[in-house]
Amino acid sequence: MRIGRALSSGTRLKILKILLQGEKDVTRVARHLGGTEANASAQIKILKEADLLDCRYEPGQHGLKKISWTKVKRIIIDLE
Repeated sequence: MRIGRALSSGTRLKILKILLQGEKDVTRVARHLGGTEANASAQIKILKEADLLDCRYEPGQHGLKKISWTKVKRIIIDLE
């Protein structure tokens, strides 16, 4: 159920595609989407809960920054 919910959003699908290019911090993901860091972070949390990506924290200029990467390269939905 979590995977279905995670994949039901065009924004979350874009995030997965962005992260296929390599790991990125939330700021870069937000820039690619043209949105806010808060929204990107919320969408990343949903993808992480569905086990489609993973994250770690690294020191940044203003505290910690969250780095994310995809755990999947292909998703196949078999309806049979």
